[in-house]
Amino acid sequence: MPGADLEARITTALAGVIDPEIRKPITELGMVKEVSVDDGGAASVGIVLTIVGCPAATAIERDVTAAVASVPGVTSTSIAVGVMTPDERKALTDRLRGSKAARVMPFGPNSLTRVIAVTSGKGGVGKSTITANLAVELAGRGLSVGIVDADVHGFSIPGLLGLTDAAAAAGAITRPTQVGDMILPPIAHGVKVISIGMFVEPGASSAVAWRGPMLHRTITQFLTDVYFGDLDVLLLDLPPGTGDVAISIGQILPHADVLVVTTPQPAAADVAERSGIVARQTGQRVMGVVENMAGLVQQDGTVLSLFGEGGGAEVARRLSEGDVPPVPLLASVPISVPLRTGGDTGLPVVLSDPADPASVAIRSIADRVTQAGRGLAGRKLGLAPV
Repeated sequence: MPGADLEARITTALAGVIDPEIRKPITELGMVKEVSVDDGGAASVGIVLTIVGCPAATAIERDVTAAVASVPGVTSTSIAVGVMTPDERKALTDRLRGSKAARVMPFGPNSLTRVIAVTSGKGGVGKSTITANLAVELAGRGLSVGIVDADVHGFSIPGLLGLTDAAAAAGAITRPTQVGDMILPPIAHGVKVISIGMFVEPGASSAVAWRGPMLHRTITQFLTDVYFGDLDVLLLDLPPGTGDVAISIGQILPHADVLVVTTPQPAAADVAERSGIVARQTGQRVMGVVENMAGLVQQDGTVLSLFGEGGGAEVARRLSEGDVPPVPLLASVPISVPLRTGGDTGLPVVLSDPADPASVAIRSIADRVTQAGRGLAGRKLGLAPV
């Protein structure tokens, strides 16, 4: 039947429509409920959104309309939009989790996702800025990347990645979508992001004053209930120091790699060393050191060392002592005005100014991360002989 053939071609076209939040075809997610075509080529398509008020509704309806209209033989398009029933939402979350039971942390030792905790001994060294730019650079290389903003008391990742509405009161932060008991993280510059800042009201009243048990539960929920999908790399932006969150991350993710960020001055280097030691005590591996604010490049090419020199190399040397493999200094990121302004505007410098010396240094960190890849030794691949 000609009509059946046209309906099949429309369904094939709809497989190219990707849900902006889940990043999967809507046909795989059970969002296409009906496709019909009358004798004159008028197409009627019924779709269902995950929840009432779905933030991706406009984009999905637009893309569905365009996909149907692009099929030869379609003379007109009518889209009916509904909402999933509770049973349909549960079927969706079960489908996304696959064989994993509900509320199971998917980034355990057998996961193929490379987990990197970015830590520092003290605040103000640019740890979050390095995390945000490194994530965006990795995503730009085609990797699937997520960030957990584990700095609960001093969250800044949403602002650094532009997940704020400057026009709203106090710069409201983009909120995630909840489908049943599953949380879909917002996406910025190709990176999936979750932060406690997405769950509190904007303004001074949003200060988070939590102690150990609540912090531990929050981090656990971020790693368990947030649907990141199949990530190549998960970055965790840790708070400064060696407190409750760092200890919790060490307990939950003892197989994670750790990236230590410091600045050149000796005082920062002394404290940064401690964060690496604590990480190693939980079983984590210190993959390298990043020295941030490593001088200001002048117009004549000379470097003005405002915060001294050698702190990053010294931290790497100290963490290499003993019977452990040498810890490398991965990069020295210079002071950069574009790096700072990118953080203020939510457009990372690796995108806004790729030629800036800071961008070049951050790309060298990404080179080391991608060269290492995801370790498969000793991990279950979920394969069985035929």
